Amino acid sequence: MSKSRLEAFSDGVIAIIITIMVLELRAPEQATTAALRGLAPAALSYLISFVFLGIYWNNHHHLLQAVEHVDGRILWANLHLLFWLSLIPFATRWVGGTHFAALPVALYGVVFLAAGIAYFTLTRVLIAHHGPDSKLAAAVGDDRKGKLSMLLYAAAVPLAFLAPWAAFAVYVVVAIIWLIPDRRIEHVLVHHHENSA
Repeated sequence: MSKSRLEAFSDGVIAIIITIMVLELRAPEQATTAALRGLAPAALSYLISFVFLGIYWNNHHHLLQAVEHVDGRILWANLHLLFWLSLIPFATRWVGGTHFAALPVALYGVVFLAAGIAYFTLTRVLIAHHGPDSKLAAAVGDDRKGKLSMLLYAAAVPLAFLAPWAAFAVYVVVAIIWLIPDRRIEHVLVHHHENSA
């Protein structure tokens, strides 16, 4: 089955998630800098969540470049990822609304840990479908960044109950790790195209 519907649906869902998140940002009632400063926790949690959604969208796009076709298992694995991503607006609002209280920051990490696991699962299902010798398998490799991210999320969740800001700092570190472009898939696709030309 063609991958185009999966791509279009995923793009639409992520766009809706971002829209819901930005609608949760409420303009202050007063026209003062003090009122604007009161929005800082909500704005910070929005910024980090937006960056994470951008990272997922970007990596999802690159991942699907190496995919030739999909099946039912892949569709469900992709829905599993989108489910966890759809919880980001809720977690973002709770973190910002409670000024980074321990439980919301821990839940924020749980959502991102689950999304990381879901993305990892999606890559494994795609590789199983295309085969261990496929260009997709070569492009994904052992996915060190993905595994490191899940480890950091798992460490940050309990840390949130001791030091919520430190846990949130770990989430920021994960975002920074992913902001550094990962060109594995592009390199494999270019190499594959050159060899087939």
